[in-house]
Amino acid sequence: MTNTELFDAAVRAAAYSRSKYSHFRVGAALLAADGRIFTGCNIENASYSLTVCAERTAIFKALSEGVSEFRAIAIAGSSDSDFSKPCVPCGACLQVLSEYCRGDLIIVLSNGFFRLDDLLPMRFSDSSMR
Repeated sequence: MTNTELFDAAVRAAAYSRSKYSHFRVGAALLAADGRIFTGCNIENASYSLTVCAERTAIFKALSEGVSEFRAIAIAGSSDSDFSKPCVPCGACLQVLSEYCRGDLIIVLSNGFFRLDDLLPMRFSDSSMR
């Protein structure tokens, strides 16, 4: 699976977004080590703090099916149909990814790809609580 194919899967996932408040559709496509792809979209709620981002939807789907090793995640977001601007994961999503993924996880955006460690160099982990 190429980065472009993974990004295209994220764009397709954005079509299922429930974003009636922000009107900003986000899709994510998470590539597991075994080759499976788990997609997710953002799901908003009138009680804004209950909104779930596309990245977390995808990783929670994978984890809930027993998958725990990942290679890459692509993220696409747009308020119209132009997914050419990069949609960088929010801090909460980066933290969740850092809990369940290695630092070399590839994050594919419209303008290229990055490693998780590049976007979250000082992660909070269980060792931070000791």
